[in-house]
Amino acid sequence: MEINLAAIFLVALAIIVLIILISNIKVVPQAHVYVVERLGAYNSTWTTGLHFKIPFIDKISKRVSLKEQVIDFPPQPVITKDNVTMQIDTVVYFQVSDAKLYAYGVERPISAIENLSATTLRNIIGDLELDHTLTSRDVINTKIRTILDEATDAWGIKVNRVELKNIIPPREIQESMEKQMKAERERRAQILTAEGEKRSAILIAEGEKESAILRADAEKETKIREAQGEAQAIMLVQQAYADSIKLLNESNPGDSVLALKSLEAFEKAADGKATKIIIPSNIQSFAGLATSLKELVANDAGAAE
Repeated sequence: MEINLAAIFLVALAIIVLIILISNIKVVPQAHVYVVERLGAYNSTWTTGLHFKIPFIDKISKRVSLKEQVIDFPPQPVITKDNVTMQIDTVVYFQVSDAKLYAYGVERPISAIENLSATTLRNIIGDLELDHTLTSRDVINTKIRTILDEATDAWGIKVNRVELKNIIPPREIQESMEKQMKAERERRAQILTAEGEKRSAILIAEGEKESAILRADAEKETKIREAQGEAQAIMLVQQAYADSIKLLNESNPGDSVLALKSLEAFEKAADGKATKIIIPSNIQSFAGLATSLKELVANDAGAAE
């Protein structure tokens, strides 16, 4: 019976020791480090991988993430150089660079960063007027980041960047700014409307100008073609008249034919449109010629019978 109790005790003790040993096997995940103390004093910093902690002697005092962290601080009241009180909230992006300093450098590091950023923000804004504060966010961000980064080196923290999330001026200033913005929007809208109307008028004028030019070109082309047609017609008439005279000359006409042509010309001159008619002195010879032509026609008719 005593043997059985001793065996049970040894087995139980072995199990307890095994459990203790297994419980002291630690695995550090990626992007994390563990700060280990031995008998209350800093001993080492475990990085990613498998580690064994000596039971009852070693202690993991702090688990630290090496990832970039983001802290959104609530709005802080600040006073500008021209005595305007406003609310500004900041966002700080930081990363732990030294886990030992982060664990032992400052108590509650996040709260320390918040208080330091608020103090730094008040100092910077206190040297700026309201208008400059509203238009100099990048400058303020850079100044705050530089000061925080230098101050937090002793805490094992690196401040990557700082952003002013919101700048909230007093209510009356907000209303004034809103009115100014509204007036500016209306002014821009009026400018855009005027520019649109101007552009539309220009397009209409250009369209009318082009239309007038096209109409003038069309009328000009029409007149040119009409003039060319009339010129061609006159040339054809003159050419026909010249050809008839040429043929008449080539046929060697007699006096009777010439007299007949003279009578035709006299007939055209006396068609009632002329106000004065000059009768040639040899009109009687023309009459005699007409009689001769009549007889000639009668003789030809008799011969035909």
